Amino acid sequence: MVTTENDEWAEAIRILRLHGISKDAWKRYSKEGSWYYEVVDAGYKYNMTDLQASLGLAQLKKVDWMRERRIEIAQRYTNALKSMEEIFTPFINPDRETAWHLYVIKLNLEVLRIDRKTFIEELKRGGIDTSVHFIPLHKHPYYRNTFGYDPKHFPNSEWIYERIISLPIYPGMKNEEVDYVINNIRDLCKKWRI
Repeated sequence: MVTTENDEWAEAIRILRLHGISKDAWKRYSKEGSWYYEVVDAGYKYNMTDLQASLGLAQLKKVDWMRERRIEIAQRYTNALKSMEEIFTPFINPDRETAWHLYVIKLNLEVLRIDRKTFIEELKRGGIDTSVHFIPLHKHPYYRNTFGYDPKHFPNSEWIYERIISLPIYPGMKNEEVDYVINNIRDLCKKWRI
C-alpha cells in the first residue's frame, strides 16, 4: 500500500500499479465504459487480490495497537541496553517518528572479543532468532559483478554492516520474551567483553 499527499505521485502510482494503463481504463467496467484502453507507461501488476484486501482491512483495525506495542518493545530494549558500552542502540531525532518495523543494534566490536556472526550464533543457541537488515548492495554478486563494486569503496557501509543485528520485535511479543533477549545480550557482552 502506498499513501501520499502529492497528487502528481498519486496519479503516477495509479497508472503504474496496473500495467501502465491509463486511469480512464477503469471506466470500461462502468456503464459509460468501453473495451478500449491505453497503456501510457511501462507499469507493473501491483493490484491486490480480494483476499489480500480483506486481510489488510482486518490488520488496519489493529494498526494502532500494533504500533503502540512496537514502541513499547523498542523503549524496553533501549532503556535496558543504552548504557552498555558493548551496544549502540538506535537513535531517533526528537522531531522524527519510526514504525519500529525493525530494532537494529550495533555491536561495539572494539570492546568485544566476538564478531557479529558469532554473537548471532550465540543468541540462536539461546533460542533467539535475529537477522541482519540489510546486506549492503555492493556485497551482492549482481551489483559486484555488474558494476564492479568493491568493499573498500564503501568503508562506512562495511563498518556498519559488520556490527548490525536486528533483534526480534513484533506486536505479540511478551515482556518476558523481550527481557529474555535483553538478558541474553547482557550475558554475552559480559562473557565476551575485552
